[in-house]
Amino acid sequence: MAEQRLQKVLAAAGVDSRRRCEELILDGEVRVNGKVVDTLPSFVDPDVDEIKVGGRKIRFAPRVYYALNKPKGAICTSSDPQGRKKAIDLIPTKERIFCVGRLDVDSSGLIILTNDNDLANKLTHPKYKLPKTYRVEVKGQINTEAVEKLKKGIWLAEGKTAESSVKILRRGHNVLVLEIKISQGLNRQIRRMLANVGLKVKSLKRTKIGRIDIRGLGVGRYRSLSKAEVSFLKKIDSR
Repeated sequence: MAEQRLQKVLAAAGVDSRRRCEELILDGEVRVNGKVVDTLPSFVDPDVDEIKVGGRKIRFAPRVYYALNKPKGAICTSSDPQGRKKAIDLIPTKERIFCVGRLDVDSSGLIILTNDNDLANKLTHPKYKLPKTYRVEVKGQINTEAVEKLKKGIWLAEGKTAESSVKILRRGHNVLVLEIKISQGLNRQIRRMLANVGLKVKSLKRTKIGRIDIRGLGVGRYRSLSKAEVSFLKKIDSR
């Protein structure tokens, strides 16, 4: 393995966040091959160098990747002062995992969890336009003009949303089921887009992230991503 920044290696090993790992280095808490390293940037080869934090040798956890069908009410943060159910609590693993991106507390569906910081940072960066597909049930009806408006982009506080795909799956009495595909990750984006055209969301479920989906995965259940799925995520570029 090639040399990497020390704080990045520590964070990847689950020591703490990258920012906190930088503080540990500057505080003289990190030794590499027996010598204190307290300057940044510092580089190490985790396959060769012995790294200790606070006198304890760090262990490199195996990379794990999960798909979870998050239930409504579960949150996608690693801690919560209110004691609410967390998505990470639904996957019994000894590894320190976290959610890649967010799915708001009122929504359900697919969320990816991992301990791979590099992949998580890549997938949540705005330039990597990873498409996400949602099944949305709304109150009311929609006309062709509103559909085209949603497709071409809606003006929100952050600016105009990127083009999206919108399909009508089912029409009922004052109820509409849509499939919406977006490649952005603005806060509560789909709810805000639909509110802009006069539609209130009754339920929102993410069904796909790229080619990864939750078919056959019950609410609150999880599965490990296949090698092909992990490879797909790692090969995503910004084109």
